[in-house]
Amino acid sequence: MTDAEWAEVRSAMPVPAWLLKRGGRPEAYCHRTMLDAVRYLVDNGVKWTALPVDFPCWRAVHDFFRRWRTYDYVRELYERLRRSARERAGRNAEPSAGVIDSQSVDASETVGEDSRGYDGGKSRDGRKRHILTDTERLLLEVTVTTADVHDSKAAPTLLETFMQQPGRLLKLVWADSAYQGPALAKAFARHGVRIEVVRRSDGQRGFVVLARRWVVERTLSWPARSRRLNHDHERRPDHHAQMVWWAAVIRLSRRLAADAPRWPGEASRPTAPGSGMNRPSSARTSQPRFSST
Repeated sequence: MTDAEWAEVRSAMPVPAWLLKRGGRPEAYCHRTMLDAVRYLVDNGVKWTALPVDFPCWRAVHDFFRRWRTYDYVRELYERLRRSARERAGRNAEPSAGVIDSQSVDASETVGEDSRGYDGGKSRDGRKRHILTDTERLLLEVTVTTADVHDSKAAPTLLETFMQQPGRLLKLVWADSAYQGPALAKAFARHGVRIEVVRRSDGQRGFVVLARRWVVERTLSWPARSRRLNHDHERRPDHHAQMVWWAAVIRLSRRLAADAPRWPGEASRPTAPGSGMNRPSSARTSQPRFSST
């Protein structure tokens, strides 16, 4: 993680209870070091026991990962980064429209038979990650199921998980033709969300860029850049979902660091698709301003 990335991440970090004098044991390692270790594992796809010696002991890093999973800290971190990115782009912090889709991924031998399935349409034996994004291609929610679960069956749970958080403004979701049926429509209507199906034109063959749907398709391609997510190696589905959140944090922190001002008073560089990946930028000092709830 570069200094510019750390400046962005540090300002959005959840503050641990012990640092706020609310109890708990102080952590033995710097947060930046632990974040770097988990990011290295997700980005390079190594085993926990194969972490380089430059990082703390793999058991300490794994305990850090489990603790953040228990309290959902990585999702909290990403949501703060996402709101910051939207506000810098001149948008509301919370989106009113989104796009939904799914992606099947093969599972390795570490995934048990009780948490994997076969997707006949994609010829994948493993799990399926269902995601909801905003129109800026930023991840809003993710859930992981067995690959044989139909998209219309998983969508209500995905929406429920997202909408149960306070302050949500989602009113419209674009989707493909798989997201249909009275049960799904009823679940979406319960939250006041309208679903709009974007269909292919009659006679279209091969790859076609479809309005709105290309946004979520592009977001689905980003996790594959993290080797830990090329296949599903996690014994538990919720661990795989956490890996997706970590991969999203890596990409968004790099984007924010690339678009941040390089010195006080400088305007942010305009955001362009695919721009600003790991460009050098001077660090900005910032103190943690949020506490975890």
